[in-house]
Amino acid sequence: MKRFPVSVTMAIATAALLLVAGAAHAVPTFREVRDNWRSADIAVVDRHGETVARVRDDFRARRGDWVALTDTSPALRTAIVLSEDRRFYAHSGVDWQGVAAAAWANLWNTRTRGASTLTMQLAGLLDEDLRAGRGRSLGQKVGQAVSATSLERGWSKDQILEAYLNLVPFRGELVGLSAMSQTLFGKVPSGLDARESAVAVALVRAPNATAAQVSKRACGILRDMQQPRECDGLDGFTTLVLARTASVPGPSAARSANLAPHLARIVIAQARESGKPLPPRIVSTLDAELQRVAMSSLDRHLRELAGRNVEDGAVVVIDNASGDVLAYVGSSGVLSAAAQVDHAAALRQAGSTLKPFLYAEAIEERRLTAASLLDDRPVNLPTGGGLYIPQNYDHRYAGWVTLRAALGSSLNVPAVRTLVMVTPHRFHQRLVALGLPLTQSGDYYGYSLALGSADVSLLSLTNAYRSFANQGTYGPSRMTPGAPVGSKQASTLSVMTPASAYVIGDVLSDRHARARTFGLDSPLTTRFWTAVKTGTSKDMRDNWCVGWSQRYTVGVWVGNASGASMHDVSGVSGAAPVWHEVMEALHRTTPSGAPAMPPGVERVALTFDNDLEPARQEVFLSGTVMRHVSVGTAGQGSGVPAIASPANGTIFALDPDIPPAAQRVWFQADGLTGQTAHAVTWRMDGKPLGKGGQVAWLPWPGRHRVQLVDAAGKVVHEIGIEVRGAGVRAVGSQKASLRR
Repeated sequence: MKRFPVSVTMAIATAALLLVAGAAHAVPTFREVRDNWRSADIAVVDRHGETVARVRDDFRARRGDWVALTDTSPALRTAIVLSEDRRFYAHSGVDWQGVAAAAWANLWNTRTRGASTLTMQLAGLLDEDLRAGRGRSLGQKVGQAVSATSLERGWSKDQILEAYLNLVPFRGELVGLSAMSQTLFGKVPSGLDARESAVAVALVRAPNATAAQVSKRACGILRDMQQPRECDGLDGFTTLVLARTASVPGPSAARSANLAPHLARIVIAQARESGKPLPPRIVSTLDAELQRVAMSSLDRHLRELAGRNVEDGAVVVIDNASGDVLAYVGSSGVLSAAAQVDHAAALRQAGSTLKPFLYAEAIEERRLTAASLLDDRPVNLPTGGGLYIPQNYDHRYAGWVTLRAALGSSLNVPAVRTLVMVTPHRFHQRLVALGLPLTQSGDYYGYSLALGSADVSLLSLTNAYRSFANQGTYGPSRMTPGAPVGSKQASTLSVMTPASAYVIGDVLSDRHARARTFGLDSPLTTRFWTAVKTGTSKDMRDNWCVGWSQRYTVGVWVGNASGASMHDVSGVSGAAPVWHEVMEALHRTTPSGAPAMPPGVERVALTFDNDLEPARQEVFLSGTVMRHVSVGTAGQGSGVPAIASPANGTIFALDPDIPPAAQRVWFQADGLTGQTAHAVTWRMDGKPLGKGGQVAWLPWPGRHRVQLVDAAGKVVHEIGIEVRGAGVRAVGSQKASLRR
């Protein structure tokens, strides 16, 4: 008969009784343990304290937030006590009855569950010196017994059980109830049912056991819980659950904590740049409820566009007064092939969304008013690389239109003509002052800058539009209280005058001004005051809708991460519906009012000659007021003849495969009336070419001078062209991207 195990057991008990008083001071308090707990993730919360994202920061173990016992499933609490310590609520740290049973079983070489209580196991979790390796030494067993008795004196039973569940390893790198529950079962601990609880508790005794072993032990626990029917199909269920440890990225997989992963990465990067230790919790400016609205709207409308080759999108909402980013959806999530890409920060061609800034500058410089007539007819602009030939989105032209109609209906040719007046250099300076990340000079972009050839991000573009709402004042946006995005110090700058910002807002809020292109009833029209602009980049790669109300500025982008073109998706069908829904949600209870007219702006009655546009109330900067617009001979001839086509510097290439008669070049004159059309003549290299407003010419290689001569024999306009011989097919002209 073996007596040694009994004596050893008695020695442990005796030593524990002698050492309790001396070891009590080494046991931490429950509050200290709870307060010192650190999740492996950094939690980013919204302005109301709700978690919107979790980002893994500690890769030594996978730990979630501390879980209170009251937030733990009753089934799990029952399972852990039945499995690990049936007399937990009866003993004082050491289960002497269990010690005796274990000693007796060891005497007869009988396997037993052992005598280690939950309190003793907790003692081992709190003190590495008491933690078992391949087996506990006599000293570790004595130490655990001593610490367990001290814990029972200073802690309540609920505190002991709560700490144990938060500190115990479950499987692999999973430590604690929160990480285990969210990773293996995809739910918070309060939602675990009996079967899930049994599988979880089975892992405590053998974290690295096979699925079959875990299932067998879990079935035994379910029988102890008097729920044997839950054993049916348990093997397959356990296999699926344990497979998730290798495929799910931990606590951050919880749906409720994955609302804003892209913003979370930004604010954590900002926190690292400060040089201070990263806090376990970062407060952001987001509003979780609004974030859900934006995500849901984007997801729904992208699904409606299925079949049109569009899978990505982004949404940004900014508070006008503070610059707080209230919503930041960087991706369409499961719909995207590149869900981790932050499309709200990615650089994309701006399209027509830059036009409001251009017209604001022209109005400020008093070059134009909202009633100024602009020529919406084809124009050829010589550039260093050939000709720049802007075209409207629908390939149609309106002739003479006011600035209000040109901007509201997003006509391209008038915008390019306006940039010729403002110059690309000065317009580039304006855009940079508004925080847009233009990396090249104005001359690099040239006249195409009017149509948004520059790359911008949705966040920077939305914040630039916020300047219109703030009477032309630019200020950085921010994602955490007091921390502006991309700037170490908050600052504001008056970029546009309040008067010009007001005029642009008045134009972009006018649904009649955009009726030519978008109609009177479109997603751009809201029940309350808003001003909005759409944009589409070259080949329909990017689609934008950005606008503001009295309190908020909302920006939406849709497209493809790959840069692939969408199929027949314009601003009004792509991004605009999402913009409309988000705006409606923002103003569900508080409608937006029109801004007050600032000093230096006048609203007067305006009429037009020949019913060019309907009479209306128009806004002007003081000193530029017009009450009647006279079209005169515009569109019928200005009285000053000029060569309209081809443009100066045009290069033609002859094709030997095309009959010469089919390669004739047509010269057209502009500024002619019915009486003067037959009085002008054409000369080619000083020799007569033809007479009238239009003549044809059979080209031959070389450089040529073309002159238009009036009735008095005076040369009123002259251009130079070049014809290259057969075999040369390159024509030096550029066509603008179609943008709306």
